Amino acid sequence: MTAILYPVATEARLALSQPRGRAAREREAREIAGDVVAFVTEPVGPDYATRDAALDAHPGRIEDDRPGRAVSLPSEDRILRLAQQVAPRAGRIRAPAPVSPTFAEGHRWPAHQGEPPATVWRVMISYWRIGAAPILKVGGPQARHARKRGRDAVDADTLRAYTRQPLQPVKPQQPLDIGLFERRLPEAPHIVVPDE
Repeated sequence: MTAILYPVATEARLALSQPRGRAAREREAREIAGDVVAFVTEPVGPDYATRDAALDAHPGRIEDDRPGRAVSLPSEDRILRLAQQVAPRAGRIRAPAPVSPTFAEGHRWPAHQGEPPATVWRVMISYWRIGAAPILKVGGPQARHARKRGRDAVDADTLRAYTRQPLQPVKPQQPLDIGLFERRLPEAPHIVVPDE
């Protein structure tokens, strides 16, 4: 199977219209960019009220399964996809009230009350972003330590770095004293025997 050749650009709009090149792997993208890159998926273009409107706005660039308009792209050109998202509302968004499980008539949750939220269709592009911060922030504090220190305001870049760094153990893991398929004898707890 051929790998997808993702565009290399500084922002989503340029990735769609004027990429510097295309690369399947990070190493190739770094060579094209001459800088660090990060793989991202971002929305590009306006919101569309229907799926058909989004497909009509990008003919031949997105997989289309509509009868009479079917488009099947080569695997290396599948950089765009459609995503249905909740439409942004003017003003403040109120979270729905919490509900309790009902466990009635074979259903765990009660039926949804009220109108479903309005949705829009967005075109999402996956590409190699040039100049993006490295994913790992080695040596930085762990997110859990920053949370325990206090409720200090955290800027967006720091929060992004917290979410992208791997979790580090608080202390080294101790070796297991018994295996997964072993057990201690009730009459002699100091003896470990295989569990059959």
